[in-house]
Order: sequence, then C-alpha cells, then structure tokens
Amino acid sequence: MQVLKKLGIMIFSNFLVALAVTRFIAPHGIIMGGSTGIALIVTHYLEYPLSVTVLAVNTVLFLSGLLFLGKAFALSTLANSLIYPMLLAVLERTPLPASPATDAMLAAVFGGVLLGGGVGLILRTGGSTGGTDILALVADKYLHTNLSVLMYIVDGLVLGCQLLFSNTEQVLLGIFSLALFTMTMNKIMVMGKTQIQLMIISDKIEMIREKLLSEDDAGVTLFTIEKGYSGKPGKGIITVIPRRKLYYTGEIISLTDPEAFWTISEVNEVRGRGFSLDKKYPKEN
Repeated sequence: MQVLKKLGIMIFSNFLVALAVTRFIAPHGIIMGGSTGIALIVTHYLEYPLSVTVLAVNTVLFLSGLLFLGKAFALSTLANSLIYPMLLAVLERTPLPASPATDAMLAAVFGGVLLGGGVGLILRTGGSTGGTDILALVADKYLHTNLSVLMYIVDGLVLGCQLLFSNTEQVLLGIFSLALFTMTMNKIMVMGKTQIQLMIISDKIEMIREKLLSEDDAGVTLFTIEKGYSGKPGKGIITVIPRRKLYYTGEIISLTDPEAFWTISEVNEVRGRGFSLDKKYPKEN
C-alpha cells in the first residue's frame, strides 16, 4: 500500500507540473529553468514536440547521473524522468484549449503555483526531480564548490539562453512565476496539520502541569531554566495542543498563575505519540 500510495502521489505531482507547462507556461512563452527550460530552447529552434524533447533531455541527464553519480542516485530519478514526459505527451494530445488563461499574468500565477505544488509533493515524498540538478551535482562532485551556487548557475544559464528569443514581458513573468514556484514548493514541503506550541514559565509550574495533564488532557515536557533577572533556577513547560484548545488552555494558565510568562507559536506538523500515533499506549497482554 505504501508503494502504491507513493506511486499515486508521484503521478499526480508530475501531472501538476505537466499541466503547468502545457497549459500555462509554454503557450505564453514564459521562461523557466530546469530540463523543461532546455527543452523550450530546443523546440523554439527545432519543430519537435515538447514531450519528446523533454524525454531526450531527461535521458541524457539520467545517463550522466548514472555514469558520474552511481546507480543509487540514477534509480531515484528514473521514475520521474519517465513519468513527466509521458504526461506531457498525453496533455499535448488532449483536445483542450491551448491555455485556459488568456492573460499572461494569470498564466504565470497558475503556472508557478502548479509547478511549486508538483515539485513540492515530489520532494516531500522523498523523490528527486533530477533534471538540471544532476549537472550541478556532477560539477559539485569534481569541483567541490557550493552546491546551491552551482544549481543557480545552471538554471541561470538555461534562463539566459531563453532571453535570446523572449521579450521583456515574458522574462519578467518568468521571474514572477519562479518566485511563486519557490514559495509554493517550500510551503508544500512543510505542509501538515498545524498545531499550537506553548512555552510556559511560572513559579507555579507544578500546579499548571497537573491541570494540563488532568483537565486539558495535554502532553507536557518539563525543562529547567535560570531566571535572567534573579539568577534563580526554575522550571518551564512545553506543550503542543490543537488550535481549538488554545482558549481553554490559556484560561488554565491564567487562572492558575496570572503572572505566568508564556508564548504561543505555530508549528507546521507534529508527529509521534498523541498526534500521528495513538495517545495511549496499547495494553500489554
């Protein structure tokens, strides 16, 4: 089931990327990086289908990864390197309008968000998009330079080549779409069921601890502190609660110790006992 689930997410995420390229990015000539950016350069000068060109580029990059980075890395990128161009080919042959967005700005918005969502899902499930990242990884292996800088250089060269046949508006829309892509991708990668984390410091910490455990049914973690003004030792509590319990938990803290110092933070995802696992341990037979 886990394998089928991962495969389903992989297909869906690549579909989002293919949809963004075929229905929003390519029809409006918006520049983009990666292996698709290389394919857009090729298809501008040579009348080849975009899906075939992407497959050819991915194949060359995959073989480079296999040769220089080893089988383990190559296999991690194989599925996405094949699924993506296959979905591109399907969407190219689907009898739908070239782009549902007649306005280029609207196309850049939807293109960037769909690209970010697709790539974010791939990375979130432990997959690899491969593409031009392989070139940067190969260069890093032999040059031992900063990997992120190499990735920016490679994508910069791909984007720079598209400047030769793109107008100013297409370039600006490409930069805007890239910014949306990055923000969406980062958001998807840490997306989860957000919870509230409280850090509580009080002279009545034991009373607060007991009430949180008994009345609020919340898990707590105690930690020792040294008070900055007096230099005296003390204790604090960290607890993670659902959003709906924030008011009730706040009342418990305030009524127990009106002078308690506490902070409220939002955490993107919480895993472990009481959240992604059952709260109570199973009874032993």
